[in-house]
Amino acid sequence: MRRAKLAIALLTLLLFLLPGTAVRADIYVHTDSQGILHFTNVPNHSGYRPIMRELGPGSGISSLAPGRLEEIIRSASDRYGVDPHLVRAVIKAESDFNTQARSHKGAQGLMQLMPDTARLHNVSNVYNPDENIDGGVRHLRLLLDRFQGDLQLTLAGYNAGIKAVEKYGGIPPYPETREYIRRVLQYHQRYRGNGTISIREETKR
Repeated sequence: MRRAKLAIALLTLLLFLLPGTAVRADIYVHTDSQGILHFTNVPNHSGYRPIMRELGPGSGISSLAPGRLEEIIRSASDRYGVDPHLVRAVIKAESDFNTQARSHKGAQGLMQLMPDTARLHNVSNVYNPDENIDGGVRHLRLLLDRFQGDLQLTLAGYNAGIKAVEKYGGIPPYPETREYIRRVLQYHQRYRGNGTISIREETKR
């Protein structure tokens, strides 16, 4: 136990002392049955515990220029053939454009990727907007293909998982999922009605 605490202390000190170093995401540690420490920014089981929080210049949309975020959304949407208004609606519902958002279930970043989803789409840093949005849009594309373009089933799959949708043969009877679909579709309609949505509007709300 003392060795584990010493290693954590040394790692923390090293991160502070290295010139130009800044922590870009939360860091978690897990000690296995042999006493070996494992560090990650994407914990994949409950045995990990946080040892350091993100030290970047603030959190949320304020740490990323709205124009840059819009560019990332447009690029990923074009790459995977997904409606950018839908991507914005999902981000709004998932994280309210907070790049550092983390849910109690472990979903992370702008599009609230779960660890398994992040690994599926090769996202190494879920708090990096480029990687997070690329992974999230790629997952939306996968779901749209799986459910033959059915938007409600796609959103149900994004929120509750593909297996849940397939188990119930449609939208799962989860109040959270049904409310999630309603909210995303509402945002989607609003963004489409506004034409090209300005993310700057979101910072004023």
